[in-house]
Amino acid sequence: VSSIDLFNRLVYFLNMVVSKQLKKKIADLPDQPGCYLMRDETGKIIYIGKAISLKNRVRTYFKSYTKKRASAKTRSLMQAIADFDLILLNSNEEAILKEGELIKEYKPYYNILWKDDKQFLHIRIDIENPFPVITLARQKTYPKSLYFGPFIHGRAAHAAVDFIQRNFGLKRCRVSVPKEEHYRHCSDDIIANCSAPCVQHITPEAYRDRVQEAISFLKGERMDLLIALRAEMRAKSDEKAFEEAAALRDLYRDLETTIKERAKVKKTPSLVKKEIELGLIELQKALKLTGIPRVIECFDISNISGTQSVGSMVVSISGKPYPQRYRRYKIKEVSGIDDPRSIAETVSRRYDRLRREQQPFPDLIIVDGGITQLRAAKRALSDIELSHLPIIGLAKRHEDIVTDEDHLPRTIRLQSYSAGRRLITLLRDEAHRYALSYHRKLRAKRIQESILDSIPGIGNAKKRAILHYFGSIQRLKKADVKELANVPGIGRKTAEHIMVGLKRAG
Repeated sequence: VSSIDLFNRLVYFLNMVVSKQLKKKIADLPDQPGCYLMRDETGKIIYIGKAISLKNRVRTYFKSYTKKRASAKTRSLMQAIADFDLILLNSNEEAILKEGELIKEYKPYYNILWKDDKQFLHIRIDIENPFPVITLARQKTYPKSLYFGPFIHGRAAHAAVDFIQRNFGLKRCRVSVPKEEHYRHCSDDIIANCSAPCVQHITPEAYRDRVQEAISFLKGERMDLLIALRAEMRAKSDEKAFEEAAALRDLYRDLETTIKERAKVKKTPSLVKKEIELGLIELQKALKLTGIPRVIECFDISNISGTQSVGSMVVSISGKPYPQRYRRYKIKEVSGIDDPRSIAETVSRRYDRLRREQQPFPDLIIVDGGITQLRAAKRALSDIELSHLPIIGLAKRHEDIVTDEDHLPRTIRLQSYSAGRRLITLLRDEAHRYALSYHRKLRAKRIQESILDSIPGIGNAKKRAILHYFGSIQRLKKADVKELANVPGIGRKTAEHIMVGLKRAG
């Protein structure tokens, strides 16, 4: 046997060994997020990718049908792959970030579509500026500035800048030290987005404190503000501003990915107590109360398809939630959607009982809603001779305090970054959560008590699927067997059985 033949046999044997090892690696691929690094025969990295499921994604590179449908570039890549490595990660977002880092480090041949202008956005704070501003940047051009990120979703980065500017009152104009001509064109101070350090509405030192608060938030040291972000996201959704709500949702996810991992959430009890005390004092001054509102009760209304309303009341004592005193109310005197009358009924039932039982009243009452809900609640208090109790509304659009007292403005807008505003909005959000949980409980009970209960063999899962598909029993009764069989988990035989049961039930 010639030396050439021996060499060819050796190459063939080595290829067989490599092929078996590769097949085993493919068979053992994990079903989780991560990055994959494709290598050629020399071991050089030729392509880097990411996947939600490495198992599903990497296997496609070794399927014959993929090669038939693939582009010329992908077919060339598939022919060149001799081995691969994996990096396991916790989420798709982490995989996206890691993929970018690896591509920039190794510059694989087949990643030619990755360009510098696709770099992720960072948030930049130019702390060298006399009045620092917050902006977006793709590259860290200024070494003395602070950078935070990267943010995977571009619109989330823009939403982050807007959220921080509004919540901390940071200036938007990029002029370092504005002159007279700049003031004439500035409307941020008028619309209460900017704390206006340029015109001495606050001192440079106080403005720097706000900048430091924003930096603390971006470092993950103020994760309590994520609650405010969730509330704003829900408010945008309620207003049907779905694009803005989606941007805030992406921002929330990006903040969790890029900030929460390095969050320093250990706050000293004294600091938390100090913030709460400041918030309560701020409310006392803004509402001209005779004392600090130690006990606050907040009401919210939730509806179930316009046919069932429920009310909730949550309580805070010295600024902290007190679940032992939470109460839920099934609205009895109001039919359909009528939040003012529902609020009035709930408030009346609550304080009429306290009056009869000679229990102490709260220092402040809050109702979720504007002037209409507030006046309905005030009439209810007047009817039971408790009109002296201090009560306000909290409008959703701008988180404005709504009043109906001669000695107070009709609308009070606390600064968005203030402790008092955070205190009352968190309490209102808790009332909303509590009402919604009761709402869902009653809806689940309604499903169980539906006419479908009278049909043998139809369990809760099938009932939920049917009502979710049709929306009501009335619509179900108008459907035919074929349409009912389209419901997930309901075949034709079961559909026929249900239709017979519905006819018997009338």
